[in-house]
Amino acid sequence: MLSRQFVRQNPEEVRRALDTKGVDVDLDHILDIDEEWRELKAEGDNLRHQRNEVSSKIGELKREGDEEEAEEAIERSQELKEELEAVEERADELEAELERALLKLPNVPHPDAPVGGDESDNVEVDRWGFDDRRDLPKAVIPHYDLGEELDILDFERGAKVSGGGFYFAKGEGARLEHALVQFMLDLHRDEHDYTDVFPPLPVNSASMRGTGQFPKFIEDAYRLGGSNDEDYDDDDLWLLPTAEVPVTNMYRGEILLDDDLPIKHQAYSPNFRREAGEHGTETRGIVRVHQFNKVEMVNFVRPEHSYDRLDGLLDEATAVLEALGLPYRVLEMCTGDMGFTQAKKYDVEVWAPGDDMETGPEVGGRWLEVSSVSNFEEFQARRAGIQYRPEQHESAEYIHTLNASGVAVPRVVVAILEYYQNEDGTVDVPEPLQPYMGTDVIEGQEPVGESAVGDQ
Repeated sequence: MLSRQFVRQNPEEVRRALDTKGVDVDLDHILDIDEEWRELKAEGDNLRHQRNEVSSKIGELKREGDEEEAEEAIERSQELKEELEAVEERADELEAELERALLKLPNVPHPDAPVGGDESDNVEVDRWGFDDRRDLPKAVIPHYDLGEELDILDFERGAKVSGGGFYFAKGEGARLEHALVQFMLDLHRDEHDYTDVFPPLPVNSASMRGTGQFPKFIEDAYRLGGSNDEDYDDDDLWLLPTAEVPVTNMYRGEILLDDDLPIKHQAYSPNFRREAGEHGTETRGIVRVHQFNKVEMVNFVRPEHSYDRLDGLLDEATAVLEALGLPYRVLEMCTGDMGFTQAKKYDVEVWAPGDDMETGPEVGGRWLEVSSVSNFEEFQARRAGIQYRPEQHESAEYIHTLNASGVAVPRVVVAILEYYQNEDGTVDVPEPLQPYMGTDVIEGQEPVGESAVGDQ
């Protein structure tokens, strides 16, 4: 979150952030609350000073035998006490209201971030793997059809068990997901110096607030044992939408030491989001689903190192796709598409050739986001109370947090099934995954059940 001091001193910068990020918040109301709160704090200090002066005179008047003036001083002290209590009560109410309002303000974009309203204003900054991409079948079968033909993806039974937006990965499909997760964890640990973390899947409301999911995105979350409204407390539990939430909040309310930094954690988790699957044609297959696997990288660094680390994170995310030989591009996100919490953000999109959608005739296929590489600066750290102490004798400062998916699994599965597809409908396994899969080709399996008889 933004500090009240920053908002107070930089209202026009905050107003620009609201405008360029497309967030509708009444900033003038927040400034009015802050002004009234500061006036009440000053009034409270004045009343407290007056009461202390009156109280100090009471004993003196009694010693001098002036009982009448002493009684008047006692009455005045009581009046000042009641006035002070009323002022403090109102100040506490305003402070709570101010804190709630500040949670609704987005992070201020980095000055270099492209200004724009939506995804059409994002800027492509890199593209890899197209000049020497492999020969594809004349008609690439989309992953959702191929997955069913090979019987490695089962959408109908997933919907039967859990509803729309869920699926079964079967046989080589399940092995492919497992192989991708383990390959990514090994890559980031062995080559990028990450420490593995296996987080709890339910997270509390304080954790969701700490990383910025609440209150803005509360409707997208899966709550355990309750309805989605704002009457939540810290005992409520939610299924995590990303491992960013528990891993970042590991250090909530703590002061880290300079010698601890940088901290680089990675975590595999399944992730749960209600919003997935509500985007037209992307509801087909596993591009947008309500549960998906992902490896997440979370970094904690000194403020002066965070933008160098952002570049490093981008390299670490794209290293996965380069190792797998999958073509991709990198977009620098404009202000209107970067998100609520980010100061600067890149999206990494893998190329999947199975559908002709919006990528244009020079490439065909479509782009699928597999990683968002983000610098939050101190925005999350301030919400979660994560600080570090540069030196033992110095005051604690807010740390900078960053994260990136390293990477989201289902869309990489889509890209592999479509990009490494052969004319006979089999799929080559990328070389780095072959030791994990125990095979170099996905051939599929015979379906089971009476419903499969007609297909044989």
